[in-house]
Parts: sequence; C-alpha cells; structure tokens
Amino acid sequence: MRGPGETQLETDRRLLRLRIKAITQRLDKVRKQREQSRRARDRADIPTVSLVGYTNAGKSTLFNALTNAEVYAADQLFATLDPTLRKLSIPDFGPIVLVDTVGFIRHLPHKLVDAFRATLEEAAQSDLLVHVIDCASDERADNIAQVEAVLKEIGAEDIPCLEVYNKIDLLGAQPRIDYDQAGKPLRVWLSAQKAEGFELLLESLAQCLGDDYIHGELTLDAGQGACALRCIGSRW
Repeated sequence: MRGPGETQLETDRRLLRLRIKAITQRLDKVRKQREQSRRARDRADIPTVSLVGYTNAGKSTLFNALTNAEVYAADQLFATLDPTLRKLSIPDFGPIVLVDTVGFIRHLPHKLVDAFRATLEEAAQSDLLVHVIDCASDERADNIAQVEAVLKEIGAEDIPCLEVYNKIDLLGAQPRIDYDQAGKPLRVWLSAQKAEGFELLLESLAQCLGDDYIHGELTLDAGQGACALRCIGSRW
C-alpha cells in the first residue's frame, strides 16, 4: 500500500529495503546457528575437514562417493551454493566431519564473497583443507593459484592443506600419494568418478590429522577413575 504522495518507484524501493533487512536478519540467524554447531563439534573433539577447490574440480562427486550422500553435482558454475556436512569415519583415526563447499572462481567479487560467507566460514574454521584439483585441466596452475588467493582472502591460508589431484582417469594415471621431505602426505592422485584411490586418501587424512593427537599408554591407580575418563575423552 502506498502512503500519501508516495510514487510507485518509492514504494518499490521501500519494499526492497524491507526485503533486504529481512534476508539480512535470516542470514545472521543462520550464521549464529552454524557457530553453535561448530562449538558443539569442538566440544565433542571431532575435527572438521573441508573440501575446497576451483569450480567443477569434482568436490561434490568426491563428497558423495566418500559419504554416500546425494549432494547435487553438475558441470556448471556454483553447483554447490550451501555447505553440506556429513560424518565420516577414518580408519586408524576415528570420526571426522566432512564439508562440501562452494567452488571458487577467478576474480571472485567481494559481493559474492559476502554472499557465500556461510560456506566460506566453514572452510576458514576447519582443522584441515582438502584442495580438490582437476589435474586434467589445461588451466590447472592458474586455478590452484586462484583458490589459494581466495583462501588467503578469507583468512584460511595458514590451515593445513592436503592436495587431491582428481580425474586421473582422464590422464591414464594411477592412484598414488606424493610425500614431502618429512614423509608427510602432500598430494593424493585419484579419480572420484571411478572411485579409484579412496583408500590412499583416507590413509593420508589419518596421517595429516593424527599430528594433533597424542597416542600412548597411561597407567593409573584404581582411585583415579575420573582422571582416566578425562584422558579417554582427550583421545589418549
């Protein structure tokens, strides 16, 4: 309804301002809910691993294959717009939370960074990043550099990162793990479409995440039961 002397253009502007305000309030609510979920995962001592990468690198395909999920995957920009979380059990380590995020693009505008903040926040708060790379792409090096630039922009450049070179079936390559000089997994070659190399990826995830946990044997007296429970909760 228009007020006294209000033109149609002014009415449209007023309604748009009200809609923007309502959407902003909903986004703030979603952001608070996600923060609560992250705090709950921290209390449960469950690490978060986020799949990041250039758009159409195969993140959602890999996510679906690992978690038996049904996340929409397509050969198009921004097939994933909202972060999807699933629990995944890693052999010789335990449960983790795996996150599928939006695909990055070259020269991502600041307005889009704000629009995708919900999914980018999950990446920035992760314990480990899995950088999924289309190894068969002619622009592989440029795409890697662009993803690293976006990670720096959102403050995630210092988070440990494991590279996954996907689509090896297009190159006729075999699954393998590349290690750095310290013997830590640096890169995993696999095919999400063909489900090849998944065991190598899980092995690498266990090694990358295991550095933050202490494994050992602890002997306690019978009267130290409460201490034993705290140690078990801390992954001793």
